[in-house]
Amino acid sequence: MTDYEARLATIDAAESPTVAEDYAALSREHLSPVLGRYFERSWARGEGHRLYDTAGKSYLDFACGIAVTALGHGHPAVNAAIHEQVDRLVHGGGGLGHYGPVSRLAAAIADTLPDPLDTVFFGNSGAEAVDGALKLVRRVTGRPGIVAFSGGFHGRTWGALSATSSNLNYRVGYEPLLPSVHIAPFPNVYRDFGGDETAATESAMHALARLLAEQVPATSVAALLIEPVQGEGGFNPAPPAFLRALRDLCDRHGILLIADEVQSGYGRTGLMWAFEHAGIVPDVVLLAKAIANGLPLAAIVTRRELQDRWGVGAHGSTYGGNPVACAAGIAVLETIQREGLVGNAATRGAELAAGLRALARSDVRIGDVRGPGMMVAVELVKDRVTREPDGDLANAVSARCADLGLLLLTCGSAHQAIRWIPPLDVTADEIHEGLSIFREALGAV
Repeated sequence: MTDYEARLATIDAAESPTVAEDYAALSREHLSPVLGRYFERSWARGEGHRLYDTAGKSYLDFACGIAVTALGHGHPAVNAAIHEQVDRLVHGGGGLGHYGPVSRLAAAIADTLPDPLDTVFFGNSGAEAVDGALKLVRRVTGRPGIVAFSGGFHGRTWGALSATSSNLNYRVGYEPLLPSVHIAPFPNVYRDFGGDETAATESAMHALARLLAEQVPATSVAALLIEPVQGEGGFNPAPPAFLRALRDLCDRHGILLIADEVQSGYGRTGLMWAFEHAGIVPDVVLLAKAIANGLPLAAIVTRRELQDRWGVGAHGSTYGGNPVACAAGIAVLETIQREGLVGNAATRGAELAAGLRALARSDVRIGDVRGPGMMVAVELVKDRVTREPDGDLANAVSARCADLGLLLLTCGSAHQAIRWIPPLDVTADEIHEGLSIFREALGAV
């Protein structure tokens, strides 16, 4: 046994509360410090809607691996599908031919989306899906321009990062980024317009019109790229009127509309897809995170004609559409449908938002409670009038919640928003438990 293996065996066998410190020490020796972490805890296992650290402490997991474990940990249907497929075939590579789970998942995903969205390309991550989509829209339109929106997060690979503006640190030191990517103002309803959706929409559309008149002509724009509900940027929903206006603009100018549903999709907002709240159909939909409940998988979905025009061999992926991940993905969709989890997200999300708004009535540090379904943000502020964000308070509340056994993450440009992304099959009792812990944590800081 090597020294490394001996250290791991000691850590795994230990039961004392100091085990977490041992994991952290091992990480400091060999893991890159470039990865930011919300917590320095060491995790041993997950079961249902709870994570357990190496000291055996239980945490109600409302972080869900950053919106990934939408059915919780160790869901029996998903695990059974994984085990069955592992015993049959782990990897073959899409370039070698066709595999049952891959073809069946593509059909199942297409069934959840409105016509004419019927054709799926599989990748491994949300950022990879964004990069692929940028390639697709440039190639099929023959246009270079991409317009994304301020505060958006689309990933950290080169192309995806070029459209990401939710945090300056993600971009600093990497320029020049992908050329011909333009950032237009996003209608941040709370922060910039005090809750006035109409004013936010009109202002954002006016700014977009100026961008197309002064910086890049509409005839040079391949696509608009938007999160229907921003994730890392603060859980900011785009007003439905804004999404409809974007759809109309795209139709008038031959521009493709890309909906980044990596975090907001799969029932998270109380509808299967967040763009459905606006009654529109994008040209391209990007999926990842919840798609396989923890296994690496992502997808680009369009109408067949677009991917036919993309061309054979124009894009590819060695690992994308892995049979085990796709088997898990089929189980995820079957479970969502069988257990009515989109409806559960809407119902439990309404209960969660109501509980948070009740807290806001007695705590002036809560500036806003927003978000559809179970994609809910609590924005903490220093002053309700100025709406000055209080990231220090949000970080302190998140840390205190973890101490009390509840995992919640922050988001927003100043980390001022605490985001709630419980599992889709969360119960009313678990929502009540989470609210009780949050109330206690908020009162303690």
